[in-house]
Amino acid sequence: MPPATAPTAFSVGLTGGIGCGKTTVADMFGALGATLVDTDQIAHALTAPHGAAMPALLAEFGDGFATPEGALDRAKMRELVFADPGARARLEAILHPRIREATAASAALATGPYVIYVVPLLIESGTWRERVTRVLAIDCSEATQVARVMARNGLSEAQVRAIMAAQVTREQRLAAADDVVVNDNGIDALAPQVERLHAFYLAEAARLSATTQRSL
Repeated sequence: MPPATAPTAFSVGLTGGIGCGKTTVADMFGALGATLVDTDQIAHALTAPHGAAMPALLAEFGDGFATPEGALDRAKMRELVFADPGARARLEAILHPRIREATAASAALATGPYVIYVVPLLIESGTWRERVTRVLAIDCSEATQVARVMARNGLSEAQVRAIMAAQVTREQRLAAADDVVVNDNGIDALAPQVERLHAFYLAEAARLSATTQRSL
């Protein structure tokens, strides 16, 4: 990805390991009025049947990486990139610029008081930290991660742990975060954490906006 630029409006980069509950927490912020920009949803749209990235992906990897419907065969691609770092780099070279462009377009249409970018690999990307005002990590125990993903995706424990091993460690993610939501104890335990952070983010967004206005 290209060099990052400093954020000009208040924004939050929401991240977390697989199975931590990023979507659940993001949706709670969205219900409170934050604008959500989900990079995973953007990636899915780009790799759906007739998605904007599909011609380049098939030209690079071959028609065998498409499903019968014309979408990216995500399971086959996942298997390839885990086995071949070079393939991961080729995949990212195609997807990342398109995701970045679509992300910027979505953020430009934001109507909420602040934007939350949902970025599963925020820490791993190396550039997002400079592109958002604060980083929010959704955290849970590794055992909880494994159990959730096995139940949700039907993967084996070994498969889940392989995915986790390709991500930064829990400790690295927490060290990089400005804020943390703990998601070990169900939805009822999430609400007060999200509401407290939302109030804080509203205040910070207002403060940043006032500072920006004074500097104009």
